[in-house]
Order: sequence, then structure tokens, then C-alpha cells
Amino acid sequence: MSWTQKVRCRLRATRAAVRQAPGHRRHYAADKTRKAEWRAARRAGELPENPGPPPSGFTLLPWLLLGMGAFSNLFQDETPNPWIGALGLLTFNSLYIYVAFRAFRGETREARSTRVALALLAAVTCGLAAGYGGNWLLFFPLLGLATGAALRLSHLRPAGTAVAVLAGAVSFFHDGWGGLDIAYATWISTMVTAAIMRLSEAVRELRAAREELARRAVEKERLRFSRDLHDLLGHTMSVIVVKSEAARRLAARDLDAALDQITDIESVGRQALTEIREAVTGYRQGSLDTELDRAHSALTAAGIKLAVTRSGPPLGPQTEALLGWVVREAVTNVVRHSAAQHCAITLSGAAERVRLTVVDDGVGVVVDGGAERAADGAGGGLGGSGARAGTGLTGLTERLAAAGGSLRAGPRARGGFAVSAELPLDAGATDANSAVAERA
Repeated sequence: MSWTQKVRCRLRATRAAVRQAPGHRRHYAADKTRKAEWRAARRAGELPENPGPPPSGFTLLPWLLLGMGAFSNLFQDETPNPWIGALGLLTFNSLYIYVAFRAFRGETREARSTRVALALLAAVTCGLAAGYGGNWLLFFPLLGLATGAALRLSHLRPAGTAVAVLAGAVSFFHDGWGGLDIAYATWISTMVTAAIMRLSEAVRELRAAREELARRAVEKERLRFSRDLHDLLGHTMSVIVVKSEAARRLAARDLDAALDQITDIESVGRQALTEIREAVTGYRQGSLDTELDRAHSALTAAGIKLAVTRSGPPLGPQTEALLGWVVREAVTNVVRHSAAQHCAITLSGAAERVRLTVVDDGVGVVVDGGAERAADGAGGGLGGSGARAGTGLTGLTERLAAAGGSLRAGPRARGGFAVSAELPLDAGATDANSAVAERA
């Protein structure tokens, strides 16, 4: 071939590669997109880590090729009484397949029929190996495979030792000391098969546990979000309703005061949007001071006088956040249900624990023509004596219990309703001078 022909061939190949390049790029981009989608789905828990069927008895069937030497002896007239050998080979293969397929499920592996089939397999192996020797001795490692697949834990070591000793004795009878290789191969096949089977089961169990943990984490996050949304919107909507009513009452006689209430409504709405975004991302941290300020604003708009008393050491951020939730929920129920005139919030702390109490003098409300009454003791609703047990109380009880605290709510003997929460101080909190603040 001349150099001009070589150049023409090279040019044709280059043009063909250039024409095919866009197609290759499209396939590469599509494959890259599919892989990215698959990885995203796997991270989201929508795909298993290793999709496909679980291992089964088919994984042990290729080892039956060790018996091909004995099978060939039947057709080469090297086996006396070939019909007996053929029947024994058929029986061995049938028992081996039966045990192999039942070894991958715990309930069938532990069944008595599987143990009987394994014992019959051992008897057939001994009979064939003792009667023929040679290639028939290779059935002992297959017996070891079946034993390792079918037995676990305490039964494995004595059974594996017995099979190996039996293989060594029969092989020594035929081949002398050289037959010990069969005993060693039988022992190794038994133990390695058992180890691989146990490892495979452990991997499947760990994968199932990981999927269960992921499912529970998703459920926990959904529960957290639903609680946060309930607590956030319940309080916000109550404040907006109360301030809207106040603005409506003030609009006719005091326009400036009504505009102040409307401005507060706008501020509460904007703050609610911010808190909902923080709740969605899981980064919201409540502040007790902020919640006390909001409680003062909401109760004042509802015509309820508030008195706040604080004393004790400073609180850590986790304790402040939890007590802020308690103040928010309790005040929301006071505004919505109590028909109270006065509300008192008391915060007191000692060296190790802090206690928050929200008390009102409510007398109950009328709902659907009948007076609501709160349930006695813990488990009653938050707020005034017209409150009912609800999602807010349940969520708060669980939150405080998880932090080592407790929550009690119920009607008072002298009238009204009381909510009391106790929590341990955060580890980072240190003693400081007591502070007492009054707000009315």
C-alpha cells in the first residue's frame, strides 16, 4: 500500500470518527444522567443497595462438576456394577440439590427433613467412596459443602470434624497417606462454606437493619416537622385572630391603635414564614425570651394580664428552646380556650433542674352548645379549663421526656388551669446571680 492510500484510509477513518462523535457524546451524557439519577434514588432510600434476587441454591450447583470424573468412569467401563454406581450418583445429586436449596432459608435449613437428607447424603457418599475410590472420593468435599451450608454455630464444628475424619478414614483405606488430602479438602470446604454463608446472611441482615433505620429516620423527621408545624401555626394563627379582633374593635374609635395591631399582624406573619422555613430545614432553635415577648403581645391583645417571674441560674440553649415551646403552646391555649383574665408564668431553677409553670384563672368556654371540661391530671389539654388533650400536649410531653424532663397539665383546685414543666439544666449552664423580672 502506497503512502497516498494510507493517508486516504486515515482520513476516512478520521471522518467516520468525527461523524460518530456526537452520538458517543449523547450516549455518554445519557448514561451519566442515568447513573446520577440512580445514585440520588439510592440515597433517598428508593432503591436497594444491591438490587437483584437474593442468593439461592443455584450458587452451590456448579460444584457438582467435581463429580464429572466419577460420571465419566461409568461410560469407560472403569466402574464395577455401573448400574449401582449410576443409581448412587443420581441419589447423591438429588440429595445435594435438595440440601443446597433448603440451606438458604432459616426455617427450611433448621427443618428435620433437611437434617435427614444431609445424613442420607453422608451415607451415600461413604458407600460410593468406599466402594469405588478414585474420583468417587471427591464426593467428600461436596458433602463438606452441603454440611457447611446446612449447619450453623454449635452443630457446625462437631459435624465438620466428623465429616473430615470420615473422609480421611475412607481415603486412607484406598490411597494410604495420600488420601489425607481429601480429608483436608473436606474440612476446608465445610468451614469456608459456612463462613461465606454466615457472612452473606450478616450482610443481608445489616442491609435490612440499615433500611429499617433509614425508614425510622424518615418517620422521625416527618414527626418532628408535623409537631413543629402544629406548634408554630397554632400559636401564630391564634395571635393573628386575636389581633384581628382587636383591630376590628379599635378601628371605629382609635384608628392609630388599630393600625398598630395590623402592623403587629404583619410582623407575626413574616416571622411565621421565617420559622416555617427554619422548621423545614430543621435548624430552628427557640428562644425563651422571644416566646415571653410574644406571649405578652398575644395575651395583651386578648385582654389578659400577664405576670412573668424568673429566678435561678442561666439556662442552656437546649433547655431554653424546650421551655420556649412550652410557653408557646400553653399561651396559645390560654388565648384560645381559657376565657381567663390573668395569666402567670413562673420560671425557677436550682442547681440541677429548672421548673416552668403557666397558670391562668380561666373558667371554661362554651363549644357547640356544651361546656368543655379538661381531663383531670396529666394528659389534659393545655390552656384553660376548656382545653382538650391534643397534638401539642403529646408532642411537648415526648420532647421533654426525651430530654430527661416531664410535663404535667390539669385544672387547679381553686379554678383555672396549670401547666408545669421540669427539665435538667444543660451541661454548659453555670451558676450566676438570680434575676427577677416582672411584666404586667
